[in-house]
Amino acid sequence: MNEPLDIHVIRELSDDIVSVLKSLANKDRLLILSLLLNEELNVSEIEAKSEILQPTLSQQLMILRKNNVVTTRRAGKQIFYSIKDQRFVKILNDIYQFHFTHPVAVLATS
Repeated sequence: MNEPLDIHVIRELSDDIVSVLKSLANKDRLLILSLLLNEELNVSEIEAKSEILQPTLSQQLMILRKNNVVTTRRAGKQIFYSIKDQRFVKILNDIYQFHFTHPVAVLATS
C-alpha cells in the first residue's frame, strides 16, 4: 500500500506539475511529441508526418521549447527537435498505456 501524499509537497510542486500537463494538453503538441518519441526530426519532417500547417507547427514548437520540453540542434539551415527530458517519454508512454496495451516507445536509459 502506498503512503499518503504530503499535501505540502504537492502544493510546492503544483506549478511545475500544471506546467507539464499544460504542455501535453494540446492535440498538436501531443502529436509532435509522439513523433519525437523515437527519433529526432527537423521541422519539415514534423510538418509532413503530423500534417500540422507551418504557422501552427512553429507556434506549438515555440511553446514546447519555452517549457523546456524539447531541445533543438542546428545542422546547417535545418533545426532538429528532440524530447529534452526523458521523463516526458515516460509520461507519454504511461498515457498511451492507459489507452492501449503496449507502449509506443522504448524508454531511453541514461
